[in-house]
Amino acid sequence: MESIQATKQRFGIIGNDPKLNRAVEKAIQVAPTDISVLVTGESGVGKESIPKIIHALSHRKHHKYIAVNCGAIPEGTIDSELFGHEKGAFTGATTTRSGYFEVADGGTIFLDEVGELPLPTQVRLLRVLENGEFLKVGSSALQKTDVRIVAATNVKMVDAIEKGKFREDLYYRLSTVDINLPPLRERSEDIHLLFRKFASDFAQKYKMPTVRLNDQAISLLTQYRWSGNIRQLRNVAEQISVLETERNIDYKTLKHYLPNMGSNLPAVIGSKKSESDFSNEREILYKVLFDMQRDVNDLKKLTMELMNSNNSSEVQEENSSLINKIYSKDHDHEEQLAAIVEDDYHNESTDVEVLNFSETQEQQSSNYDFAEEIQEEENLSLHEKELELIKKSLEKYKGKRKDAADELGISERTLYRKIKQYNL
Repeated sequence: MESIQATKQRFGIIGNDPKLNRAVEKAIQVAPTDISVLVTGESGVGKESIPKIIHALSHRKHHKYIAVNCGAIPEGTIDSELFGHEKGAFTGATTTRSGYFEVADGGTIFLDEVGELPLPTQVRLLRVLENGEFLKVGSSALQKTDVRIVAATNVKMVDAIEKGKFREDLYYRLSTVDINLPPLRERSEDIHLLFRKFASDFAQKYKMPTVRLNDQAISLLTQYRWSGNIRQLRNVAEQISVLETERNIDYKTLKHYLPNMGSNLPAVIGSKKSESDFSNEREILYKVLFDMQRDVNDLKKLTMELMNSNNSSEVQEENSSLINKIYSKDHDHEEQLAAIVEDDYHNESTDVEVLNFSETQEQQSSNYDFAEEIQEEENLSLHEKELELIKKSLEKYKGKRKDAADELGISERTLYRKIKQYNL
């Protein structure tokens, strides 16, 4: 069996990261078999190297190796590309055509971006994996093929299965062995090695001295998150090699070639709010609003008593507990609302939209007649008031959501969500 180091040299794989070595080792181990392999990893990590290793070290190495980018072939023609078609099978099919599975008989097919395959094609592929049979488009004659399939994807397959975009039975047939390639940010020790290799290659290609990084630039290079992985690193090395006249690159120069430096800092896990977080904040807002409404009614009642009484000090003494209760709540309300507003300062939040909407309601409620509210406290239902106001506004503007949203003091997107929520 060929060693890991020899295999990496043979296929130009740079790096000594343990996860990378493990992926190469698994490829070497499964190569002599006919087991289906699924290569996973982010875009740009070099997944195309694994199927080449598997094919070159297998008994199929003298037969064809075909790489197919499933995401680049239009849905209407992918069946024809993979399985072929008969003459007249569809408009433009002027001749019979052999597909990749027929051409690569005895060899290996690498299906890149397999997660992008349409569902009907997935059914055809499953049949090939199960018994080696396929049908050309427009034909009823079964054909046999002996092809080893290696697939790759940057899609989270479990999520795709849950959303109904990928067949679960096909996933388990493809992933008999799963080989995962780590993202470049998890291979910090390999980043400078790769950069030096790319810089050397471009120096030879463009016939110019090799660019070199100083210590600060190397530190920046290894700390950057490299969302585009090896592909992005290679592009940066090529840009610097071509554009910079100075061959010694410092921190400031390198920084110009690394986009979105601020957004590539290490992410805080769990910084995104969950649905439960929004629900809790919504409950707090509703509680504060209801408390405020009750306090307003109490104050109105107290005001009327003061207006109708000749002895205001007596009225104040009798209602001192009520006054203290109302004003003691103000500080608590302010703290609760301030915490929510501060937390959502940089984020678009549905809770803020609810608060804005509630402020509109409060402004309208201030126009109510004092005497009527004193006689009977209003039993508010926030959802009913929302529904009523939305209906009236939509009727007023004959269904024009933008005008209705402007009048209600909320965004058009929030209004659209409310319309769906209330089935208007």
